[in-house]
This record gives sequence, structure tokens and C-alpha cells, in this order.
Amino acid sequence: MSGKTVIITGANSGVGKETARELCRRGARVILACRDVDKARLAASDIAGETGVQPLCMQLDLCSFESVRHFAQQVLEREQRLDVLINNAGALPPPERRETEDGFEVTFQANHLGHFLLTNLLLGLLKKTAPSRIINVGSTAHWFGRFEVDNIGFKRYIQNRIYSNTKLYNMLFTVELAQRLAGTGVTANCCHPGFVKSHLADRTGDFHARLVDFLVHMFGKSVRDGAQTSVHLAVSEEVRGESGKMFADCKPSWAVPRWATNPRHAELLWEVSHSMAGLSS
Repeated sequence: MSGKTVIITGANSGVGKETARELCRRGARVILACRDVDKARLAASDIAGETGVQPLCMQLDLCSFESVRHFAQQVLEREQRLDVLINNAGALPPPERRETEDGFEVTFQANHLGHFLLTNLLLGLLKKTAPSRIINVGSTAHWFGRFEVDNIGFKRYIQNRIYSNTKLYNMLFTVELAQRLAGTGVTANCCHPGFVKSHLADRTGDFHARLVDFLVHMFGKSVRDGAQTSVHLAVSEEVRGESGKMFADCKPSWAVPRWATNPRHAELLWEVSHSMAGLSS
């Protein structure tokens, strides 16, 4: 990975931080794109102390279109290349519906819409650097997702459906993105890190989220193990040219429900997201 530039969202802890650590070990130039820059700097210092490679830290709040656009503008002004974009950041839904400053449900924007906008703003640089790769960190929770045409942005809020629906969106986004990028040299794949001992539920204050978090900490993977599929998709020659697929445990996952790859839903999600994000045609 020497000479290659990688952006990882949500890289100050958990799978994102371990992915950054592994890629720094391989000599990549890694940008930690995080909401809390102070935490990102602590993570970068820890990674540099172990690997001898200092990651860069940049502020990115996926729940603010202004922040996403500012981040993308800085990247385009400063960077000559972008070899890998890893859309890793994610959040669990709060007990009650909350909206971002842009007027969208927070989990929808954090897990899907913010990354949708970011990816589109960086596509030009990714194409310029081709062959390059986009990795969307999803989850097999998409099995429990439902695509509701009249409720894509979760105006009707049912907490226990929100996370799985956003993970369904991650896969549908990957499918449509891969189709639109065919022939450009830029690939897009989704990956399931496994049930990882992270702290995803820490900010919700919700009993059910904390219960799931406790069980995962008892029986789940380490964050280092959870990062391996993201790393594999970023570095492996085995996946060169592969696009529009779900990976788990460093190999293609064939256990993907048909509703997670429905081309009509993938195209509709793209069109709705494109409009919501304020992207010009």
C-alpha cells in the first residue's frame, strides 16, 4: 500500500481504527475522517506509536451536509490521489426519532445519506486514481431490513427496524454504485465485519442496544478480527475488478437476500438519496 491514499470514516475507534492500523502497517497514507478530531488524534498517536506511520486527522460529521462538503473540498484541494474510500462510520438508532441539522433522521444520515454524499463528491478523484476501491461497511442485519418506498427517510419511526434498514441501504447503494461505475476502474463492494466487540451502543443510552452490546462483548469477534475483511478488500489482488458484492470473513458472501440486491429498489434509493443530498443532476 506504499504510495496509496486511504480515507476511513469513523476511524477513531473500533473496526475503523483497527483497519487504519493494519493499512498503516502496510505503508498506506491513511486519513482518519472523524467527527471528534481530538479522539482521532489520540487514535492516530496510538497507531503511529505501533506502526511508525502517522495517520492524518480530518474533521467529518456525516450528520452535517456542510461538514461533508467542507471535508470533500479539503480532500480535493490537498490530495492528488485517492486509492481507497472506506465508508466505515455507523450508529445505532436512539430510542426516539431525532433529526440532523439538515432535517433527516440521524441514523439514516449517519449510516447512509452522509456517506452517499461523501462518495459522490469524491468520485472524480477516485476515477482519476483508478484502479481504486470503495468499501461500504454494512452488516448481515440487512436480512431484517425492509425497503418501504413511502418511508425511505424514516418519517415513521420504529426504532427496532431502523438499523437493519440502513444496512439494507448500504447493500443497495453498493449494487447501484457498482453498476454506475462499470468500466471506470473504480469498484464498490460491501462487507460484514461480523459481530464485533465495539462500542457502537455507547451513545444511545438505550437498554436494548446495551444488551446487544453486552452479548456481543461476551461472544463476538475482536475488533482486529472484525477489521480483516475491510483490509482484505482494500489490499488484496484477489478482489481486483470485483464489484457490487457482499464480503464476509475475507470472501464473497452468497448469503445475501434478494431484497438486498433488488435493482429497482437500488435505483430508487439512489434517486431519492441524490435529491435529498442536494446533488445536481
